Amino acid sequence: MKKSLISLAAIALVAASSLSQAQTPAPAVPADSLTYNMGAVTDYRYRGISQSRKQPALQGGVDFVSTSGFYVGAWASTIKWIKDAQETASPAVTNVTGFKGGLEIDLYGGYKKEVAKDTTLDFGLLQYYYPGNKYSSAGSYYNPNTLEVYGAVSYGAFTAKLSNSIGPLFGQKNPDGTTTSGSRYLDLSYTLDMGDGLTIVPHIGDQYFKHVSKTPSYSYNDFSIAVNKDMNGTVLSATVVGTNYKKLHGFDATQFVYDGKAPTKNMGDTAVVFGIKKNF
Repeated sequence: MKKSLISLAAIALVAASSLSQAQTPAPAVPADSLTYNMGAVTDYRYRGISQSRKQPALQGGVDFVSTSGFYVGAWASTIKWIKDAQETASPAVTNVTGFKGGLEIDLYGGYKKEVAKDTTLDFGLLQYYYPGNKYSSAGSYYNPNTLEVYGAVSYGAFTAKLSNSIGPLFGQKNPDGTTTSGSRYLDLSYTLDMGDGLTIVPHIGDQYFKHVSKTPSYSYNDFSIAVNKDMNGTVLSATVVGTNYKKLHGFDATQFVYDGKAPTKNMGDTAVVFGIKKNF
């Protein structure tokens, strides 16, 4: 009888073990991902400069990420700075009816991989495209379509990124007539994870416009502190953002940081920008 009880107990243990294994889900196999996002901001700021004349902008994008580390994506936003440029062009533009160019489309692709514990490398190409623009019609600008190569390293919560333009940067010509090809932007940021979907991200950047004459005209620094709250894919944000452009270069209504229709409005001053984005 004792042997029978022991045998029954052994059978029960084996059965329980098999049932437990059957109920334990297998480890998730990493898969390629395709995600979308759409949203709006009260002011589209890029590298500290308003692209939407301090007015709201609609934005959205799509990203594909492979388990191999390669990724491609596209992102778009409404803008106003190209149209506004006709008001400040020098010499004045009289033979063009509207500069056009109310949309920015960014196309990018690269490779991102963790190469050591808490250390990730990311590098790729980014094409800024402004469909239908007539920015170069002024003669004092180039076509604003810009290609940049970038590289970034992240260690823990800290990220450093360097972007370098291939060709003129956003259509800007130097005062001496040379191009701004080879201009670069250094981006430093730190992501503080406060838990429960809340992050705080301080950032500083250095935009350098390259000149053959080595004059630092146009170059400036920007800063921001973003507070983001992710609620099941819906992200609310509030960002303090600004630049030191006016402090460095004074007031010049012909520069890209001022609104031609209201020259006293600094497009790079300090402001608070609110945003909402939905990730799918």
